[in-house]
Amino acid sequence: MSPLAEAALRARENAHAPFSHFKVGAALEDVAGNVFTGCNIENATYGLTLCAERVAVFKAVSEGARKFARIAIAAATEDLTPPCGACRQILWEFCGDIELTLVNPAGKTETLRLGSLFPRPFDAGFL
Repeated sequence: MSPLAEAALRARENAHAPFSHFKVGAALEDVAGNVFTGCNIENATYGLTLCAERVAVFKAVSEGARKFARIAIAAATEDLTPPCGACRQILWEFCGDIELTLVNPAGKTETLRLGSLFPRPFDAGFL
């Protein structure tokens, strides 16, 4: 398993998921090799909940990172869990057609490009 996938699994342990009990971790690597992690953080209203992927992206951007190489996303599901639609949009806008690795605690992984999950994305090119 890659160090990035292991970082996502570790980040998953910090998730605050008292309502769904669905813990997710993400580890985003910039082109300089720096890794920014995130976990999902739930809120009682659900609408204010943040997903692990968005936490990792926003943390990276807030630290000055602007170009990204890959992201790993960890959840404890047999069928590996891809990012939700909102996260796909954020990932596309900030990272482009990034390499994405899905992983679970049993060590199952799948690597693909974001574009394969998000065909015809909306971005600044339409503005």
